[in-house]
Amino acid sequence: MNQDLRDKKSTYVITSLIVLAFAFSFCVRLIWVYQFSDYESFKFAGQFMINTNDGYFWAEGARDLLYGISQKHALSPVNEAASWLTYLAVKLFPFSLETTIFYMPSLLGSLIVVPIILIAHHFKMIEMGFLAALLASIAVSYYNRTMIGYYDTDMLNIVFPTFLLWSLILALRTKEEKYLLITALEIIVYRWWYPQSYSLEFSYFGLILAYALIFDRKNIFHFKLLTIMLFAMMGLPSLVRFVIVLGVYISFKKKYGDKYIGYFLVLAIGLFFLTGGFAPIWGQLKGYVFKDTIELSTDVLPLHFFSVMQTVREAGQIDFITFAERISGHTITFILSLIGYVLMVKKYPAMLLGLPLLGLGFLALWGGLRFTIYAVPVCALGMAYLLFICSAYITGVFINERLGGLVKSSFVILSSLGVLYPNLLHVIDYRVPTVMNKTEVEQLDSLRNIAGRDDYIVAWWDYGYPLRYYADTKTLIDGGKHSGDVNFPVSFMLTNDQESAAKLARLEVEYTEKAFITAEENETKAKEQQSKIINNTAQMTLDYGFKDANDFLDALQTPLSLPAKTREIYFYLPYRMMSIFPTVAQFSSMDLMSGKMTRQPFFFQTSQFKDTGSLLNFSGGVVLDKAKGMLKIGNQEVPVKNFIQTAYTPEFKLIKEQTIIHPDGLFSIIYMQAYNTFLILDEAMFHSSYIQLFVLENYDERFFEPISLEAYAKVYRLKI
Repeated sequence: MNQDLRDKKSTYVITSLIVLAFAFSFCVRLIWVYQFSDYESFKFAGQFMINTNDGYFWAEGARDLLYGISQKHALSPVNEAASWLTYLAVKLFPFSLETTIFYMPSLLGSLIVVPIILIAHHFKMIEMGFLAALLASIAVSYYNRTMIGYYDTDMLNIVFPTFLLWSLILALRTKEEKYLLITALEIIVYRWWYPQSYSLEFSYFGLILAYALIFDRKNIFHFKLLTIMLFAMMGLPSLVRFVIVLGVYISFKKKYGDKYIGYFLVLAIGLFFLTGGFAPIWGQLKGYVFKDTIELSTDVLPLHFFSVMQTVREAGQIDFITFAERISGHTITFILSLIGYVLMVKKYPAMLLGLPLLGLGFLALWGGLRFTIYAVPVCALGMAYLLFICSAYITGVFINERLGGLVKSSFVILSSLGVLYPNLLHVIDYRVPTVMNKTEVEQLDSLRNIAGRDDYIVAWWDYGYPLRYYADTKTLIDGGKHSGDVNFPVSFMLTNDQESAAKLARLEVEYTEKAFITAEENETKAKEQQSKIINNTAQMTLDYGFKDANDFLDALQTPLSLPAKTREIYFYLPYRMMSIFPTVAQFSSMDLMSGKMTRQPFFFQTSQFKDTGSLLNFSGGVVLDKAKGMLKIGNQEVPVKNFIQTAYTPEFKLIKEQTIIHPDGLFSIIYMQAYNTFLILDEAMFHSSYIQLFVLENYDERFFEPISLEAYAKVYRLKI
C-alpha cells in the first residue's frame, strides 16, 4: 500500500472514530431530554429552558445582538464571545435562540473528543484515544458542566486547552513550524472565549521554558515557540495580537527572525508584563485559593464587608472521594488513571505538558469543585493508556494468537464498560431541574410588559441574570456582580424592616445610576473619585453627614431626604430564596466599621415535623410545647410570641390566622400550609421585608404596592 492510500485510510479511521465518539457524547446528553420530555413546568413557550443561572447572562447578550437593542449603562454582554457565537448560530441555522442555547452546550462540549483522539493518533494509539474520548466526554464533572441546557463558557473551556495540549505536544515532537502558528492562534481564540485563561497559558509556557533551558537549550525552535506564545498571551485586543502573531510567524517562516530570536523573546517578555503580566493570574489565585472572609474597601471611609467567596459552593474545599469521582467517575478509576498517566509520561515525555491541566484539577482540593473539570482529559488519557498496556501484556501471555486476541478483546470491552459505567450511572441519576419553572417565567414575562428597561428589580444575586433576561430590567447584583460591598445593601433591604429597605433601595438605585453618569461625563474625574470612594454605602454615609456607616443605616428609620425618583424599582421575592435566606442575612449582619458580626439571626425552616398532641417536634432538637407556648431549642426554653398559619384559597388569595401566645415572646412560628413548611424566626427575621412581604403579604402601603402575588414569587413596586 502506497503512502497516499495509507494516509487516506488513516484519515478515514480518525474521522470515523471522532464522529462515533462525538455522537456517543451527544446522545448520552439527550438522556436528560428523554427524562423530562413530559415536564411542562421545565418549558416556556413550548421550549425547554436552561438549567444554569449564569447562562442567562450570555443569553441576554445574544438576545440584544439579535434584536439590535442598545441600552445605556446596561450590563448586557453584547461584546462577549459566548454571546457572539450564539448570535451567529441563530443567524446561520434555522433554530430559535431558546433552542440554540439549550442544545449548544452538548454540541460544543462534545468537541472534547477531537483533540483527545488527535493526541492518541500522534502516539499511534488511536484505539486508546477513542476510549479516552468516550470517558472524558461523560466524566462526572465534565458532563455536569456541558450537559444539555448548561449554557455557559464551560462548553468550550476544556476543549480549547486540550487542543492547546495537542498542538504543543506536536510542536515539541515534530518541530514543524505550522504548530507555532496553530498554538498562537489557539491561545488567542481561547483568551477571546475565556479571558481567565491566563493561568493555564502561563503554566504551559513555564513547562516549555523549563524543558528548553534544562534539556535542549541550543534548539532555536523552542525559543520561537516561547516567543510566539508570549506575543499571543499579551493583554492586548485579540485582533492586535492576531496581527502581531501573524507577522512574527511569517518572520520565523522566512528565517528572518532566527538571528535575532533573543531580541524577539526579550521584546515579547517586556510586552507581556507591560500589558498585564501576572495581574490576572494573581487575581484568580486570590479569589479562589487565598479566600478572605472579610473584604475591606479602600474608600476614604474604610468599610468591612462579608466575602461572597465563603458562600459559593464551587469555591469551597471538597473531600478526596468527591474530587476523584468528579474527575473519573470512581476513586479506583481515578487512581488507576494517575498510574496510567505516569506510565504514559515515561513512554512519551511530551505528555508532561498535561501537568497544567492536571494541576488545575488538583487545585479543586483547596479552591473548589469547579476546578476538577480540568483534570478530566488528562486522566481519561491515562486510564485508557493503562488499559491498553494491560491488554498488550495479556496478548503476550498467550501462545495461541487467536485465543490471546479473544481474551484481549474481551478484557478491553469489559474494562472499558467498567470504566464508563459509573459515569453513565451518574448521567442517569443527575436530574438537574431548570433554573426557573414555567409559572415563575410567566410571571416575569408579564412584568416585562409593565416595567421599563431602565427600571430596577431588587433581588438576590442568584436570580439577577434570569430576571434581566425574562423581565428585561436592570438589577443591582447578579452572578458576576456580587462582591461584598454590592451584596450588602440588597441583603440589608431583604432582612430589615420595610421602611429602611424602601429608603435604601431608592438611594442605592439612584447612586448607582449617578455613578454611571459621572463616569460617562468625565472619565478622568470618575477614576480620581473611585480612588477615594468606590462603594455607594460609604458615599451615602458621607453625603448625609455621618462618619459611621452604622449611624447612617440607623437613620433610615427617621425622616430622610431622598434623591429624586428617576425610575421605578421592583422587589422580586421568590419562595426558592427561603432556603438561602440565612446566607443572604449574613451579608448585612456585620458592623461595617469594625468587621465584627453584630447579630446572629435565628431562622429555622423545616418540612420534617411530627405532632404528638402536646408537643410539636420540628426535628433538629427544636420542640414546641403547645400547652406552655414554650419553644425548646437544645437545652434552652424560650417563649413564643406569635403562631401564624397561612394558606391559599381556591382563587389563590393568601389567608392567615395569627395567635399571640406570649406578648413578650422572643420567637414567632409560621406554618405555611401550602408549602407544608414551618418557619421559626426571631423578632428581627420576623419583621424583615422578605418575611413580611412574601410570607405574610403584610406590606406597608407608604412604601410598597403589590404587582403580582403568586405562590412561587411575589413582586412589589416601590412607591417612594
